[in-house]
Amino acid sequence: MDVKEMIVNRVEASGLITINLEAFYPKEPIKIFDLKDYLFRGLIIKEKEFREALKNTNWNEFENANVAVTCTADAIIPVWAYMLVATYLQPFAKNIVLGNEEKLTEIILLNNINSIDVEEYKEKRAVIKGCGDIKIPDSAYFAITNILLPHVKGIMYGEPCSTVPVYKRK
Repeated sequence: MDVKEMIVNRVEASGLITINLEAFYPKEPIKIFDLKDYLFRGLIIKEKEFREALKNTNWNEFENANVAVTCTADAIIPVWAYMLVATYLQPFAKNIVLGNEEKLTEIILLNNINSIDVEEYKEKRAVIKGCGDIKIPDSAYFAITNILLPHVKGIMYGEPCSTVPVYKRK
């Protein structure tokens, strides 16, 4: 018997499915649309000037991008201003979110997780990979657990060679 035939990959033979949440991370570029650049004297929005400035903005730079709309200045922004920005961005951007880059990333990540086909995990044991190159928010681990729970035999956290049991169907 060949030595290679004697070596058995127990992780592979266990039937575990490893889920790396980094795979659900946004792939498109992330851009920030900051309303501070549209404020009069850095303080307020003057409607007529604001509308004109938006009309003259090059919206093509947001083509297929994920865009976080925010205002980094300490100013009170009326709700209609955010709504107006959305009307300009929507035809160009892939996703738009009111908030910072972190919030945008988390929302897209959760949307991607929520769109998985649970059938491929039916009656399987899943390992949710615990560490990687990208910081994954805790909410993503919570979401994948919530989605998979009714469908899988078990859920573990970590690496296939060293896991923490989270759930085992009885």
